[in-house]
Amino acid sequence: MKTVIVDYGAGNLASVERAVAGLGFEAEVTGDPVKVAKAERVIFPGVGAAGAAMDALRSSGLDEALTGHVSQGDPLLGICIGIQILFEHSEEDNANCLGLLQGEVKQFPLDAGFKVPQIGWNQVRQEQNHPIFEGVPDNTEFYFVNSYYPVPANDHIVIGRTDYAVEFASAVARGNIIATQFHLEKSGPVGLRMLENFMKWRP
Repeated sequence: MKTVIVDYGAGNLASVERAVAGLGFEAEVTGDPVKVAKAERVIFPGVGAAGAAMDALRSSGLDEALTGHVSQGDPLLGICIGIQILFEHSEEDNANCLGLLQGEVKQFPLDAGFKVPQIGWNQVRQEQNHPIFEGVPDNTEFYFVNSYYPVPANDHIVIGRTDYAVEFASAVARGNIIATQFHLEKSGPVGLRMLENFMKWRP
């Protein structure tokens, strides 16, 4: 089965679908947990709140489908809210998340003189070599929209970091999972290059 873009009732689905199609790949937008579980690769894009996202995933069975997909060793890409729901817990809505990665999600400090949410372009420092970064220069700017940020329990999964009020993990990878806090589909040619790298990646 081709690539699946997860429809959980919110998210930036159309722009991600257009980006994938523009790169010459097929992808189906679906909320069917059977299709998600059986897909060759899955993209979980998104905007929205952690609590609402997790409620939607649990009520539809997509939580188990995503867990099953990952357990089979097939590639998964999380974007924005898609990186946050991979961890164990989020301060946003005090939500218990998928727990596919160890760690939590915290809110940017509101007293640090930075606007929250972060909206706009910011640099990503590449902490590790990873196929997702092939052809992407270090310290490239990507487009962010986030009030919360992931705090992995293990630094070894962090492949990119960004500074905004705090230094935070803006890209992570472990096994067949890759996730970015920034929006690949809104980040111009470099974002599309990373999306293409994911579509060709074999963990």
